[in-house]
Formats: sequence, C-alpha cells, structure tokens
Amino acid sequence: MPIFPAPSIGADDVDEVLMTVWWLLYLALGAFSGFFAGLLGIGGGAVLVPLLVMFFTAQQFPSQEVMHLALGTSMAAILFTSISSVRAHHQLGAVQWPIVIRITPGILLGTLLGTEVASRVPSTWLAILFTVFIFYVAVQMIVGFKPKPSRELPGVLGTGMVGVGIGAFSCLVAIGGGVLSVPFMVWCNVRVQHAIGTSAAIGFPIALGGAAGYIYNGWRVEGLPEFSLGFVYLPALVGLVAASVLTAPLGARLAHQLPVNSLRRVFAGLLLLLALKMSWGLLAS
Repeated sequence: MPIFPAPSIGADDVDEVLMTVWWLLYLALGAFSGFFAGLLGIGGGAVLVPLLVMFFTAQQFPSQEVMHLALGTSMAAILFTSISSVRAHHQLGAVQWPIVIRITPGILLGTLLGTEVASRVPSTWLAILFTVFIFYVAVQMIVGFKPKPSRELPGVLGTGMVGVGIGAFSCLVAIGGGVLSVPFMVWCNVRVQHAIGTSAAIGFPIALGGAAGYIYNGWRVEGLPEFSLGFVYLPALVGLVAASVLTAPLGARLAHQLPVNSLRRVFAGLLLLLALKMSWGLLAS
C-alpha cells in the first residue's frame, strides 16, 4: 500500500486546467492574427472568425450560436486593436478626416443594421456568406487587384450610403472594412497611402457599432456560455487583445524585410482552407 494516498482530481480541477489551456490558445490566436494583420495589412477578422468557430465548437458552445459568438468577439477585438492603427496612421498624416466625418454616420447605421440581420440569420448561412467573402479576399490577395482611379468621391449623401453598405457587410463578416473601403477610395482618386490610413480610421466606428450591436442583439439570448456579454465571449476577447497589440507592430516592421507578396499568396490559401473547414463543420453539425 502507498504511504501517501494519491491526490484526487475533481471536476473543478479539470475545468480549471481546461480554462488555462483555452487562455493560452486565445493568446496564441491573438498573436498570430495580430502579426499577420500588421505584416499584410489585413483585418484580423478574416483569421479570427474561422478559428474562433473551431475553438468555440470544441468548447461545446451552443452550435446555433457559435458563428454569432465568433463574429461578435472578433468585432470587439478589432475595436481595441484598431486604436493603435489609427494613431500610427494619424501621426504619418495619412488619415483624411473629412472623409471619415462624412462616411461615419452611414457606417454606424450600417453596422447596426448588419448586426440586426446577423443575429436573425442561422449560423450556416452566415458561414456560407463568410466563405464566399474570404474567397473574394483570397483571390484579391493572390492577383493583387487594384482598381484604377476614375472619379471623385460622391457628395455627403452618396458617401453616407456607401458607408451604410460598408458598415452592414463588415459586421456580417466581422472585418474592419478595409477590403471594401480602400478600393472604393482608390477608385475615387484618393491616394493609396491616404486610403489605407483613412480606412484604418473608418474601421474604428465599424468595430464600435458592430461590437455594440452584437452585445445588444445577444443580450437576451439564452444558453450562451458563462462570461459572455451578449455575443461577445470575454475570455477570448481578453486573450486576443492582449497578444495582438504586441505582435501587430512586429508584423508591420517585418513587412519591409520579408517577401510580402509571396507570403500574401500563401496566407490567402490558408484563409481559404480555414473558411472552407469552418463552413464544412457548421454544415455537418
């Protein structure tokens, strides 16, 4: 007989270990998405959403709300990480604030409409929409498509309507809007550097309205996991933000030293695989 009895492991101990593992995974995901966001100039949502869907599914969150939680948590993470990006672009004089002021009311309206629609659409259809969008992003990254400048920005009403569309669609797929707003501004003869900087500033109201909308629309939903604020899962949010704000500047610095065009094509393929795997999992569930 052993002199000392073996320590018993209770359910609480197992839960604590599992939570620690998930914290580490959220930190790793935040570091990964932040690095590539800085390196390739893409929004973190393209990476976060499919991987969060996989993580939340593995944690056995309600299957009908997994996609909503992934979208809401991603939008909340973009809200925090966009602040440093806006500051950096503003210091470089790359933000056209008159454009931001003109488009923001439409952006906010669009984000509220987008989150309202997203909260009522089944996860399967959201997954299909996200996969189609990622396919578009991947193709754009591979071929390096850039629209030719051909016109001026529309008036206040026209710019506001464009903002509604950008805000609504950005919330449906949880992106900062750069994939839509940068081509639009370049097409309207805004310099590429200014379009990128202005898009970073536009990303803040998109993330603000989107996060608020996902919190509001998920507030009364029953069966969400503990520590959820509406459709925002707070443990994941904390881990993502804590790591991504550290790795995004590193990626931005390495963008001037690494073969970014080659990395962009490889990363586009990875995005497509993740989106297809996410959609297949939701369709099969």
